[in-house]
Amino acid sequence: MLNRQSWIALGLAIVLGVLAVYLANTYLTSSQKRVELTGTSKIAVASVPMAFGVDVTPDKVRFVDYPNNSIPPGSFSSVAQLLPGGQRRVALLPISVNEPILASKLSASGSGASIAALLPEGMRAATVRINDVSGVAGFVQPSDTVDVLITRQNAGAAQNTQLTDVLLQNVRVIAIDQQAKNADGTPKVARTATLEVTPIDAQKLALAQEVGSLSLVLRKPGEANNPVVETVSMNDLRYNLYGGARYPAPAVVGGLGGAIAGSIDRSAALVRSTTGSQPSRRPSARPAAPKPQGPSIEVYRGTTSNQYKVGKYGS
Repeated sequence: MLNRQSWIALGLAIVLGVLAVYLANTYLTSSQKRVELTGTSKIAVASVPMAFGVDVTPDKVRFVDYPNNSIPPGSFSSVAQLLPGGQRRVALLPISVNEPILASKLSASGSGASIAALLPEGMRAATVRINDVSGVAGFVQPSDTVDVLITRQNAGAAQNTQLTDVLLQNVRVIAIDQQAKNADGTPKVARTATLEVTPIDAQKLALAQEVGSLSLVLRKPGEANNPVVETVSMNDLRYNLYGGARYPAPAVVGGLGGAIAGSIDRSAALVRSTTGSQPSRRPSARPAAPKPQGPSIEVYRGTTSNQYKVGKYGS
């Protein structure tokens, strides 16, 4: 029989053996995880550029090694996973050469190109008619942002009186016709544009096409909407006239605006010092007063104009 010391030694050996197995298993597991994270795996990338609506076929795909800790979600590791059962898939967004092919950029298995798949929740796709001018000469491309202008007759006014308003701001372009470019890569002049809008804005576009003509204005991505918009009429077709009132041109508002205002004030002061007279103010909306006899100068401050006689010593 084993004595007391033997039992103690046997117990210690068992405890040390279990501890050694646990430590070895922990080390091997961590080593395997490090290998998985620092290793690479094959994922599908585009071997040729693919535009919207292009079929994804095996000859347009190649597989490259990608770091395991940087594999993007939705990637594919085999042709069977990318095209299950040989079913058709098409690109819904442009894919560049060597760019990973992701499920978010492809249609569902066995289906074709669908604009609906690109729409965020609660948004609609509305198509409007454009031409080579209203479509910014073909330079509007999918994913650009635009403002939509409407030009229409002024209801209740003369037949030839027209107005142009800002109908929508900061609208994303989903598609331009069926293709964005010609075969040689030059911009294609489109006839229709599909825009991403809210349901009420889709109604506005439908009505606007019936009562007037629409134009697209290309804008800088990320630029904030202008909270103040003006209606431009036939009376505004003159430099420095905006919304029927006389304002500084947009290019001089700010730093140059103060310089112009100061220049006008200095001119008025010079006229008063030489003529000894004070300017008479009149609202611009009133009928124009008779012009003073002899040489005169008309000075505008905002929407108010003042006329001053000029001549040697005010004579």
